[in-house]
Amino acid sequence: MKHAFIFPGQGSQFTGMGKNLYEGNSTAKSLFEAANNILGFRISDIMFAGTADELKQTKVTQPAVFIHAVVAFKILAIEKPDMVAGHSLGEFSALVANECLSFDDALKLVFIRAQAMQHACEINPSTMAAVLGLDDKKVEDICALVKDEIVVAANYNCPGQLVISGSVKGVEEASKLLKEAGAKRTLLLPVGGAFHSPLMQPAKEELAAAIKKTSFNIPVCPVYQNVIAKAVTEPSAIKSNLIAQLTSPVRWTQTIEQMIADGATHFTECGPGKVLQGLVQKINKEMKVDGIG
Repeated sequence: MKHAFIFPGQGSQFTGMGKNLYEGNSTAKSLFEAANNILGFRISDIMFAGTADELKQTKVTQPAVFIHAVVAFKILAIEKPDMVAGHSLGEFSALVANECLSFDDALKLVFIRAQAMQHACEINPSTMAAVLGLDDKKVEDICALVKDEIVVAANYNCPGQLVISGSVKGVEEASKLLKEAGAKRTLLLPVGGAFHSPLMQPAKEELAAAIKKTSFNIPVCPVYQNVIAKAVTEPSAIKSNLIAQLTSPVRWTQTIEQMIADGATHFTECGPGKVLQGLVQKINKEMKVDGIG
């Protein structure tokens, strides 16, 4: 029986996030103030009282979700994790939880990642869409039918829910074919670009340079990384997988299944929202699932 801690990604943010932690705990307050100093602006003010539009700015969203998740874990987690995983951006929070990265270094990388991804989105206008009600193989096969445009399977969230990513035309064409093939629904997502697709290559190169200069420690427990959906403890491999993540799919279904196969019986989501708790229950309803934050 193992206790897994999981960390959410972009899209979980909400106005007021983390305010209760800041006001109720001196350690939390010091972490928020450290983050403000590292970033060079008071992200805590935006998190606590900013508008939804302000929170949607890429330079705000990714660090905000990361900070909230890590502070929640450090302040509220009663047990130590036996294993960790994070959904996309959440992998950085997971690497602080298992002591592979320091809070400061991880936040600096998250901020670089956010800005690099925003830049990549400006170079290549692109988008993502959720596909409901088709098996993964069918979605992959249909994406492969789209010629002269980029569109790929990007997020394997749970059985029957997969997100595709690519050029605007590619995603539109694939969505049409997927509906014809029996998808219950295809839904364009309110994102700035084609995350976890080849269109993120410019961001990948920028992030890679920063990761290679950053010190990664031997973690206290395995991280199950998005790219391979397996346990990793070797710092050099963790670095490589973290770089590859930007242009590779998030294999969340496979990650949770592997964690369960390796003994996980209890999943705790740390940070804003309950999205991952719902996905775990859809993957395996026998699991104990809860959240902190």
